[in-house]
Amino acid sequence: MVELKRYEFQTIGINVKPINLKFRTKMTSILDGLNEKQRIAASQVDGPILILAGAGSGKTRALTFRVAYLIKEKKIHPKNILAVTFTNKAAGEMLERIKLLLDLPATIPPYSIYLPHVGTFHSICSRILRKEIEKIGYQSSFVIYDDSNQQVLMKKIMNELSISQTEMKPNAILGAISEAKNNLIDAETFAAQVGSYFQEIVAKCYSRYQTRLKESSALDFDDLIMLTVKLFSTYPDILKKYQDIFRYIMVDEYQDTNHAQYFLLKILAEKYRNLCVVGDDWQSIYGWRGANIQNIFNFEKDYPEAKVVLLEQNYRSTQNILDAAHCVITKNVSQKEKKLWTKNDGGEKLTVFQADDEKKEAEFIVDEIKRIKKEQKLKLSDFAVLYRTNAQSRALEEAFLKAAIPYRIVGGLKFYQRKEIKDIISYLLLVHNFADEVSFDRIIGVPNRGLGEKSVKKIIEIAKNEKIDLILAMEKTVEEGLFPPQKSVKLKELVKFFINAKEFAQKNSVSDLIKFIYTQSGYEAMLAKEGIEGEARRENIQELLTVASKYDRVKDLAEGEIGIDGVEENIFLSALSGFLEEISLVSQTDRDLEDKDSVLLMTLHSAKGLEYEVVFIAGLEEGLLPHSRATFNEKELEEERRLCYVGITRAKKKAFLLFTNARNIYGSVQTSIKSRFLDEIDRDLLEERVYRFAEDGEFFEEDTIDFNDEEDGLTKTKKFKDGDRVSHPVFGSGIVISQDENLITVAFPKFGLKKMAKSVAPLEKA
Repeated sequence: MVELKRYEFQTIGINVKPINLKFRTKMTSILDGLNEKQRIAASQVDGPILILAGAGSGKTRALTFRVAYLIKEKKIHPKNILAVTFTNKAAGEMLERIKLLLDLPATIPPYSIYLPHVGTFHSICSRILRKEIEKIGYQSSFVIYDDSNQQVLMKKIMNELSISQTEMKPNAILGAISEAKNNLIDAETFAAQVGSYFQEIVAKCYSRYQTRLKESSALDFDDLIMLTVKLFSTYPDILKKYQDIFRYIMVDEYQDTNHAQYFLLKILAEKYRNLCVVGDDWQSIYGWRGANIQNIFNFEKDYPEAKVVLLEQNYRSTQNILDAAHCVITKNVSQKEKKLWTKNDGGEKLTVFQADDEKKEAEFIVDEIKRIKKEQKLKLSDFAVLYRTNAQSRALEEAFLKAAIPYRIVGGLKFYQRKEIKDIISYLLLVHNFADEVSFDRIIGVPNRGLGEKSVKKIIEIAKNEKIDLILAMEKTVEEGLFPPQKSVKLKELVKFFINAKEFAQKNSVSDLIKFIYTQSGYEAMLAKEGIEGEARRENIQELLTVASKYDRVKDLAEGEIGIDGVEENIFLSALSGFLEEISLVSQTDRDLEDKDSVLLMTLHSAKGLEYEVVFIAGLEEGLLPHSRATFNEKELEEERRLCYVGITRAKKKAFLLFTNARNIYGSVQTSIKSRFLDEIDRDLLEERVYRFAEDGEFFEEDTIDFNDEEDGLTKTKKFKDGDRVSHPVFGSGIVISQDENLITVAFPKFGLKKMAKSVAPLEKA
């Protein structure tokens, strides 16, 4: 190890001695490994700086090199530097990189005097509050409540205030309180601004919630930032102390900051104005959870003297992928201008695949992964399949399971492991078998019926002792008055529900039974009170109907079908049994395929910050991407476009963009219209491959469309006359009723009237 000279570090606001740093090897400049723009960004020491870093442009590299440059070459004491990230993982990785750049031992702990302050907003604020919180009436030994603790506390408060948890969900109230705190609105201010019945309920709960937190010397995650701001606003001397400590502040992913985070940074940086923010407005995709894109847009207004550096050289993708993503993102109006480029080669064109339905879409993805993996010697983990909503994963999972290809869901649960799916399946299992104790125990309190653990235990005990099923046991408790009147009323309603459900199951399809359970059990009403989270869960339950629909063919069979053992069976109960058996087998296969080299499946939101050799984006259709919620909202539509941009720029070598003619999703078949985002990409960057399927299930290529040929591709529209008989691969035979320049309306005997886009509708003359 070569010992270099002693460095006299600039120290402001911290009571520490200058430190020695020993470097293992001698370097000329720590910035030698950066490109020109990265070097400018890293060497800008004093004053505000905005680094607009495009996807794959090495922003984290520039940020970590900047920290090392300040310490090694500008002699800034490490403890005068604050670097803020959004995840603990990112903070840990940044610290490890800084250690390497400074040639420090890996064993040095994160809070060492040799290292800067690096952490998330919450971790940095927690450390400040441990030192200072007693000044605002809390104990320094405060505890931090996680989601489950918050829910327990909120449920107690709602009981105290006689607020029904069936009418108002604790999650919804906590969500509203979180939103208020992220906008630095305390309970008193919130109460003064209420404008609806829901807000009145939230105001009552918010006030008591904060009181109870303080009595317990507890904070929730949002308090960590809000109370730090309160501390600084109330005690200017404490603010000055930390302004002097955090003389140089750096923030990653600035486009994802909310108002509270923005304000915290603003007051901390006010004295020295050495604030360096790194971000990409083109990748701002978290508006739905409070991120405010205006923070990055307004940086130059907040700091007129700011230097702006554009990182536009991409190290990840081919030029074709970058150009395609650029075509999409530049259709947004509210954004900063930049143009990504790369020294990588042009690469393959992006493949647009038009499938008949979601099953064919998934089969194509599986087929292409097999082909490319073999040809290019890639690992399964080099492939990622991205989609807009969790409900889309179901068809993909089935295709991977059928092909015995291991897969992992990133940032979410596999379809059949999601709570709402397991709940509905437990209802089905109990309807199928009234003695199923495990299913009974799971759903007896979902939705909340005021039946505690002791009540459930008593019912199960009676069933075992009397050797009767659980529904009869419930009925017995009512008849014998074993529970208070209010509880007995709930049990009586529940007994009636299960008896009705059993009778319904004997005369109706599995899909209809799921709908019956969903509405009559109170589950639908429960989800309706859960806001955006409830909407996503409703979509997943609707998607379960798609799985069940294959068992609906029993409607066409004769009553009294002969079973496999020669005994006559009820066809509807047989279908239910088959459906439940399929679900259990899928779940077992899931477990068998875990922990292997796997294809990654994830939502587009989960994909941010990741990269893969080959990326498939499934469901590029109006209503999915862009999502139906964004159709008539320009602000949300721009965020959807940014989401598409993020998806495309995850690909290093190859990107597939897929859409279907019709999609069986949320329990019904819907005619699809390709996403407007596909039309925004220059045709010379794309190739479209249209496939059909032979009877044996194998692909055969029908056409490869050259997008430069105006007579080919999706621009070529078939001509029909009103009254023509036509056929559709999903809806079957139909008759053309009317049409205009873009749309055609067809009457299908089994599906009714369907309006379709002429340019993509897979119609043939019959």
